[in-house]
Amino acid sequence: MWKDFKAFIMKGNVIDLAVAVVIGAAFGAIINSLVNDIIMPLVGQATGKVNFTDLFIALNGQHYASLADAQAAGAATINYGIFINSIITFLIIAFVVFIVIRAISRLQKAPAPTAPTTKECQFCHTQIPIPATRCPNCTSELT
Repeated sequence: MWKDFKAFIMKGNVIDLAVAVVIGAAFGAIINSLVNDIIMPLVGQATGKVNFTDLFIALNGQHYASLADAQAAGAATINYGIFINSIITFLIIAFVVFIVIRAISRLQKAPAPTAPTTKECQFCHTQIPIPATRCPNCTSELT
């Protein structure tokens, strides 16, 4: 069993996946920092300094100045502001990842065009190998 496990771990796909997870986690930290430290303050400024985390409904019917006050009082709350914040964060992260992937794909070289391996028979117009001297379909001799 140990030998099978070792063979499984040493496969290229597993190692590639492990590297992808580590790089993905590091990239995720960068994207989260970009969103939380740069973009969200700009969004907050653009929306008139609205703090979405303080948007909630106390289920006991009382009014609280902030979500922290309601939680300190032990009130059950529906935290729709945190949900809105999560949606905005998700959309920003998705857009940033889209932009980064788009930029990376533009930097990658386009695959080199491959040389054709077939040509068209001048008599019956079927595709035949380039080195052919006779068409296998119409048996015409090719020049």
